Amino acid sequence: MGSSRATGPPAGLVATALVVALAVAGCGGSADADPPEEGVGGTVTIFAAASLTEPFGRLGEDFEAAYPGATVVLNFAGSATLAQQINEGAPVDVFAAADPTSMQLVADGGGTGVSPATFARNQLVIAVGPGNPLGIAGLADLPGLTVALCAEQVPCGRAAQRALAAAGVALTPATLERDVKAALAKVELGEVDAALVYRTDVRASEQVDGVEFPESAEAVNDYPISVLDDAPNPTAAAAFVELVLSEAGQAVLADAGFARPS
Repeated sequence: MGSSRATGPPAGLVATALVVALAVAGCGGSADADPPEEGVGGTVTIFAAASLTEPFGRLGEDFEAAYPGATVVLNFAGSATLAQQINEGAPVDVFAAADPTSMQLVADGGGTGVSPATFARNQLVIAVGPGNPLGIAGLADLPGLTVALCAEQVPCGRAAQRALAAAGVALTPATLERDVKAALAKVELGEVDAALVYRTDVRASEQVDGVEFPESAEAVNDYPISVLDDAPNPTAAAAFVELVLSEAGQAVLADAGFARPS
């Protein structure tokens, strides 16, 4: 695990959003008060789905700007892998998953003490090489090509199976990957013709193009976030979740291509 750094919105904007969000939640004072920094400090460890790498990197920077005494440590991987690590006792403050099924795995293991909040939505596209050299127009074009999918136990894999079933397409993948970034990398490296990945991952890459397909509407993933029951730093954890849910946090997610929760 390590700190993630990225350029985010101005610190003043984020701090203002945090004041408002925490005041509404009953955790802060009036809008004229200083930022509610008391008690928010130390290391806050965030386990987040691989597809959140770019926006959560920015939000980590924004959080540290708003709370100079805090350090955000981010760990990105497939949601199922993260859930397993949490259930095995990894010291984690916040879990942000790519679907409710992965969050439920942690809840079933006794790890979530705060009701998860849905903070974003995402859906699949077909990642192809620059310029779409094979002219792929939809899922029906994929059989017979080399295609990377996420493994079925991770959210992007479950979403891919729902989309393929909706399209009536039987597909034997060339490879099953541990998370969506690994599937995307297969296209970026030219090792496969295409991959089913999230729209946000294609947007974050300069090495692939994305092909939209209608069946992706049948496989939209809701992203939940929660403070964990045994969070080592619950105060900072709650403040980070507030940032994600705030207007400033939602703007960062929208800029990355995520849709707002319905």
